[in-house]
Amino acid sequence: MIITLTIDRFEEENAVLLTENGEIIIWPKNKLPEAAAEGAILKFSILRSEEEEKEKRELAKEILNEIMDTKQ
Repeated sequence: MIITLTIDRFEEENAVLLTENGEIIIWPKNKLPEAAAEGAILKFSILRSEEEEKEKRELAKEILNEIMDTKQ
Protein backbone atom coordinates (compact mmCIF):
# COMPACT_ATOMS: atom_id res chain seq x y z
CA MET A 1 0.00 0.00 0.00
CA ILE A 2 1.32 3.43 -0.90
CA ILE A 3 0.00 6.53 0.88
CA THR A 4 0.46 10.03 -0.50
CA LEU A 5 1.03 12.72 2.12
CA THR A 6 1.61 16.46 1.92
CA ILE A 7 3.70 18.37 4.43
CA ASP A 8 1.21 20.94 5.70
CA ARG A 9 3.42 22.66 8.27
CA PHE A 10 6.08 22.21 10.90
CA GLU A 11 5.41 22.48 14.63
CA GLU A 12 8.52 22.39 16.81
CA GLU A 13 10.27 19.08 16.08
CA ASN A 14 7.34 17.57 14.17
CA ALA A 15 5.84 17.81 10.72
CA VAL A 16 2.09 17.89 10.26
CA LEU A 17 1.29 15.66 7.29
CA LEU A 18 -2.04 15.52 5.52
CA THR A 19 -3.42 12.47 3.76
CA GLU A 20 -5.39 12.76 0.53
CA ASN A 21 -8.64 12.60 2.53
CA GLY A 22 -7.57 15.27 5.03
CA GLU A 23 -6.45 13.10 7.94
CA ILE A 24 -3.55 14.45 9.99
CA ILE A 25 -0.40 12.51 10.80
CA ILE A 26 2.27 13.92 13.12
CA TRP A 27 5.75 12.80 12.05
CA PRO A 28 9.21 13.64 13.46
CA LYS A 29 11.01 16.18 11.25
CA ASN A 30 14.26 14.27 11.57
CA LYS A 31 12.63 11.25 9.88
CA LEU A 32 11.78 13.21 6.71
CA PRO A 33 13.97 13.57 3.62
CA GLU A 34 16.65 16.22 4.12
CA ALA A 35 15.22 18.91 1.81
CA ALA A 36 11.55 18.37 2.75
CA ALA A 37 9.62 21.63 3.00
CA GLU A 38 6.02 22.72 3.45
CA GLY A 39 3.97 21.66 0.46
CA ALA A 40 6.25 18.72 -0.40
CA ILE A 41 4.51 15.56 -1.53
CA LEU A 42 5.68 12.35 0.14
CA LYS A 43 4.96 8.73 -0.73
CA PHE A 44 4.86 6.30 2.18
CA SER A 45 4.98 2.60 1.45
CA ILE A 46 3.43 0.29 4.04
CA LEU A 47 4.43 -3.33 3.77
CA ARG A 48 3.75 -6.33 5.96
CA SER A 49 6.75 -8.47 6.81
CA GLU A 50 5.43 -11.97 7.39
CA GLU A 51 8.95 -13.35 7.76
CA GLU A 52 9.77 -10.93 10.62
CA GLU A 53 6.43 -11.71 12.27
CA LYS A 54 7.24 -15.43 12.12
CA GLU A 55 10.71 -14.85 13.60
CA LYS A 56 9.27 -12.80 16.47
CA ARG A 57 6.62 -15.46 17.20
CA GLU A 58 9.30 -18.16 17.25
CA LEU A 59 11.49 -16.08 19.56
CA ALA A 60 8.55 -15.45 21.90
CA LYS A 61 7.77 -19.18 21.89
CA GLU A 62 11.40 -20.01 22.72
CA ILE A 63 11.44 -17.50 25.58
CA LEU A 64 8.17 -18.85 27.01
CA ASN A 65 9.43 -22.41 26.75
CA GLU A 66 12.64 -21.42 28.52
CA ILE A 67 10.70 -19.64 31.26
CA MET A 68 8.38 -22.61 31.68
CA ASP A 69 11.34 -25.01 31.39
CA THR A 70 9.60 -27.21 28.83
CA LYS A 71 10.78 -28.99 25.73
CA GLN A 72 9.37 -28.07 22.32
